[in-house]
Amino acid sequence: MPQLDHHVLVVGAGSIGHRHLRCFRQTGRCRVGFVDPRETIRHELGQLYPDVRGYESLEQALDDPFDSAVIATPAPLHVPQSLQLLEAGLHLLIEKPLCLDLDEAQRLETAASQRPQTVNVAYVYRANPLLSQMREAIFSGEFGRPVELIAYCGQHFPTYRPAYRETYYRAHDTGGGAIQDALTHVFNAAQWLIGNMQKIAVDADHKILDGVDVEDTVHAIARHENDVMATYTLNQHQAANELTITVICENGVVRLENHQQRWRTMSVPDGPWTDHQLPPFERDELFTRQANLFLDAVEGKALPLCPLNEGVATLQANLAALSSWRDAAWKRTDLAEVRS
Repeated sequence: MPQLDHHVLVVGAGSIGHRHLRCFRQTGRCRVGFVDPRETIRHELGQLYPDVRGYESLEQALDDPFDSAVIATPAPLHVPQSLQLLEAGLHLLIEKPLCLDLDEAQRLETAASQRPQTVNVAYVYRANPLLSQMREAIFSGEFGRPVELIAYCGQHFPTYRPAYRETYYRAHDTGGGAIQDALTHVFNAAQWLIGNMQKIAVDADHKILDGVDVEDTVHAIARHENDVMATYTLNQHQAANELTITVICENGVVRLENHQQRWRTMSVPDGPWTDHQLPPFERDELFTRQANLFLDAVEGKALPLCPLNEGVATLQANLAALSSWRDAAWKRTDLAEVRS
């Protein structure tokens, strides 16, 4: 039997917690336990994974020697649980959205700055090799400085999350709605490619999804660092599952076509695309890659894929987007405006 170097606690065993549990086991680098107060869930996962122990409470789990934790509970619980786990000495991978309140996020930043552990936010798009290769191409300078980003994405959410009506998704104050659930991933990816968002204007609406009142369709325009313009279009009800992010630079175009398993470039006007194709991969592969990269950060072999401060920057974009939609106005992502 291989040596398992880590003991990882997954806090919350809903659909995303179950995926983290499964994918951390898949790394072959750690033992895994999980916390969930529901006896039926503990029994079900115990049957699926006899080597995994379930705990009724976080306090019960911390009687055992875990070194790392994944926080996959509803967003309002993220910061309190993170603070408790930091105090216990664990490294952290926190699901998105990081939280719902900027003051809470800064309280976590302050606590994390005083501890030696690594604190990461689980924006899994950054584990996508297509996106990371595209980022390397942009950062190489070959295409000049970025001037515009255009993101388009959509999927049939009920197909992928059939229980969405009974989950956090149904209300903003639990982290739901298209902005906090899905568009936040695109904001974070854009931030990774072109720098932090500075201001945003949003139009959104509930168009199709039954059983909820939160927005399922979002259009936004934004400005990022270095005066990069951006456009975001997202819906959670179309039949096609598509994600395209185009970065237009001074001397060419770099585009992710995730649903085609490729990123591509063009540098000659009206010229041919140069394609960079990867074999198809299952969704679990991204989460397993994220798990391995997190364990690398725990071991000091790599920097965090999405460190806490970058997760906070994405939270500021989330909050500004929600505020812009509600007030029908441009909103800045700076601290004073996000808090207002």
